[in-house]
Amino acid sequence: MRLDLHLHSTASDGLCSPATVVEKAVQGRLDVIALTDHDTAAGVPRARAAARGLPLHVIAAVEASSTWRGHDIHVLGYFVDPHAPAMRGHAERAKRLRTERMKEMLRRLGELGVEVAFEDVLEAAGPDRESLARPHLARALVETGHVQAVPEAFVRFIGDDGPAFVPTRLQEPQEAVAMILEAGGIPVWAHPPDEALEPLLPTLADAGLRGLEAYRPNHRPDQVEERLRWARRYGLLVSGGSDWHGYEHGPEVGAFYVTSGEVGELLEAGGM
Repeated sequence: MRLDLHLHSTASDGLCSPATVVEKAVQGRLDVIALTDHDTAAGVPRARAAARGLPLHVIAAVEASSTWRGHDIHVLGYFVDPHAPAMRGHAERAKRLRTERMKEMLRRLGELGVEVAFEDVLEAAGPDRESLARPHLARALVETGHVQAVPEAFVRFIGDDGPAFVPTRLQEPQEAVAMILEAGGIPVWAHPPDEALEPLLPTLADAGLRGLEAYRPNHRPDQVEERLRWARRYGLLVSGGSDWHGYEHGPEVGAFYVTSGEVGELLEAGGM
């Protein structure tokens, strides 16, 4: 089987609707996908409806955001119940915090003489979005004529070192793990930063972390092997995926995939 266990849609900061993600996955000859939108599983029912009758299985998943010592720590939750109270509560809190953050970034842009209305961001985000993120603001900056392209928006204004950047007030990684467990899912650390792996992994393993994302298109072979070693050391499952958002000029869905031989234990743990 060919699988991509890390895909985003317009339910968070992806550019394609859940139905379009499904369509592209079928075109890319994938057998299984996981829709892993940031802090919401709202796109999963739409993806599953689009996949009905097609040779594609859609895993219900989420990518829960957290921070640790200045690092963004994302925890993938596979096989979650999209309707679980823990999942709904997490999504509502994330939506509120991201809205507050967006309004503060707009205020800072205004101080720089760059006027963008909150409604402009909502329009750029589209009707499917569950919460607002920097890519939505970047597209609003393009559409209002302040920059020529999305990368320019990050370089000039809203990148991590930009004058309008505002960090997100997020939960601790252990809370993200706990939420996923409460929602019936399998928590897997997404794209773990090299510098955070050794100091944070023991804490997350104690909190109930069950896997590491080892296979990614931008990982060198030595980085993959390092994550596999950590997974073996802590008895963790292994995942992999493209982290696809549908960005212009990027690879299509299916260009990167993992096999059931590489992630079979995770699938088995999820009842597949």
